[in-house]
Amino acid sequence: MDSPFEASKILADVQNWVDSFVAGMNLCPFAKPELTRNRVRFVVSAANSEELLLTALHAELELLNNDQSIETTLLIHPGVLREFDQYNQFLNYAEALIIQMALKGIYQIASFHPDYQFENTDPTAAENYTNQSPYPMLHLLREESLETAIASYPEVEQIPGRNIELMQRLGKTELLKIRRACQLEPAEEQS
Repeated sequence: MDSPFEASKILADVQNWVDSFVAGMNLCPFAKPELTRNRVRFVVSAANSEELLLTALHAELELLNNDQSIETTLLIHPGVLREFDQYNQFLNYAEALIIQMALKGIYQIASFHPDYQFENTDPTAAENYTNQSPYPMLHLLREESLETAIASYPEVEQIPGRNIELMQRLGKTELLKIRRACQLEPAEEQS
């Protein structure tokens, strides 16, 4: 990250993406209530190496563990793991850290990346957009809260299929427009 301005723009872009795309299109029906309650932590890491990102992840897991007012954290890391293959491999280290911290079963990580690609899909497949974010990020989730939300949501197993259908219906051109619209220009950010 070059400057505080850049970090604030990255933060604004991600918040806009979550508000308008993830919650706005109801891709995750559990997101909007936590956003409304202001229980989602957005943090931009200055990490420029995997080691520094693991350190930041460790700190965020500790914070979540000690602060029940935070339901979930989006750890945004634009300076590291820009290549999806590297990012995907890093998830193994992130999972190992959760185990090392004795937090397995307490927290899990959902993965989002600008070039996200589900296994056995074409890189240009519309369904990949459900997990394609403006910047690489790790979404830290409380498993107990997730299980409670899933238990109270009717037909939760239909969410992925519904999201894929929506992405396919919108198509790549419209999805690219939506994604670009989430990335605010400096003048828009300040208004």
